[in-house]
Amino acid sequence: MSSPTPEANVSTTGGVRGTSVEADLGWALGVVFRRYAKQSAAALEEVPGGPRGYQVLATAIAEGPKRQLDLATQLEIDRTVMTYLLDDLEKAELVQRQPDPADRRARLIVATPKGAELLCDLERRLRATENEVMGGLDDGERMVFRMLLQRVAQQANAVDPVANACTLAEHGELPTQ
Repeated sequence: MSSPTPEANVSTTGGVRGTSVEADLGWALGVVFRRYAKQSAAALEEVPGGPRGYQVLATAIAEGPKRQLDLATQLEIDRTVMTYLLDDLEKAELVQRQPDPADRRARLIVATPKGAELLCDLERRLRATENEVMGGLDDGERMVFRMLLQRVAQQANAVDPVANACTLAEHGELPTQ
């Protein structure tokens, strides 16, 4: 026997009737986040550093070469962790450290052609993940869902700002249901 839809448990005055877990916002957010997190982790498993490695690669390609320290600051990655992460990305031939012409003591992080090729594949995989997670919605519903979710997220972020979603995940502040 299936549970009624969450909409069936909402009264016309906006109150919730009964205790259906499906009507709980936290439950719904947790389930969707958990599915997306599992699928995206699988999509990024071959990247050194997983999601962090992906962020470094995507930023280096989208924004061009950046100093190692600036990149660590932007992505909120500890300098020591960034050094090890870049070592692994460089060993995989996805990025290179090049001297900064403006300051030879600093290093610029530059994506390699192999890194750019991998990023294209990763973005394809992440789109497939998103399609799988939102498979129950048609294109119009997905667009409305994204728009509403972004509006709610922006409002929530204005009240309690976070610069980087990975920071939340690392500190256990996201639902784990």
